[in-house]
Amino acid sequence: MLLEHKNAIIYGGGGRIGGAVARAFAREGATVHLAGRTLDRLEQVAGQIRAAGGTAETATLDALDQTAVEAHADAVAARHGSIDISFNLISHGDVQGIPLVEMRLDDFMQPVVTALRTTFLTATAAARHMLRQGSGVILIFGGDGDPLPDYHLGGLQVAFSAMEAFRSNLASELGPGGIRVVSLKTGGVTETIPPDLEGGQAIIDGIVGATMLKRAATLDDVGNVAAFAASDQARMITATALNITGGSEVD
Repeated sequence: MLLEHKNAIIYGGGGRIGGAVARAFAREGATVHLAGRTLDRLEQVAGQIRAAGGTAETATLDALDQTAVEAHADAVAARHGSIDISFNLISHGDVQGIPLVEMRLDDFMQPVVTALRTTFLTATAAARHMLRQGSGVILIFGGDGDPLPDYHLGGLQVAFSAMEAFRSNLASELGPGGIRVVSLKTGGVTETIPPDLEGGQAIIDGIVGATMLKRAATLDDVGNVAAFAASDQARMITATALNITGGSEVD
């Protein structure tokens, strides 16, 4: 198994993407620590993992709260001996579908501030333990990329680009300590788009139509690539984004 004897913290582990990643990590042998604000959703994912023979723990916390994040990371490290993987997959509260010239400043800034704050807090909390271990992997979800044609993403793409800049700096600083920092960019996971969202099918068609493979990344794809990226098989991959867009964004 790729992640046997590893401890992974997944913030937003009760969400669609967080749950998919958690299940993939657990399948590969990791002990998964699900953190988020809604215990019922965390326990649902944890139950699925345990039913499949995996190991999962849950903790309610606000990943924007520095004290809570650091206390949880300290507790995981103290109880289990290490933090080997950290992946932040909380939602950013972004507002979409409104042209920038019509958008309120607060709505534009919401995902930028949220994404950077929570990514900084969770990554650095884990990194302090990883530096003492001399190893670890921090994964970041997003990646630079072009906005969808004919759709208004507000501050979301700006937030992703800002996190990529942070990832580059973090990887440079933490690399000598044996820590890798890697982003995953998907170009959009259509399974997360609500079926009743106005214009939702057009968004899905736009995501799929922009790919070379004429299919979008699935939740399972994200989980599988994340598990590989977090494993020792990817030990030489850092300071970069893994492109799982199906060819819609080519570096």
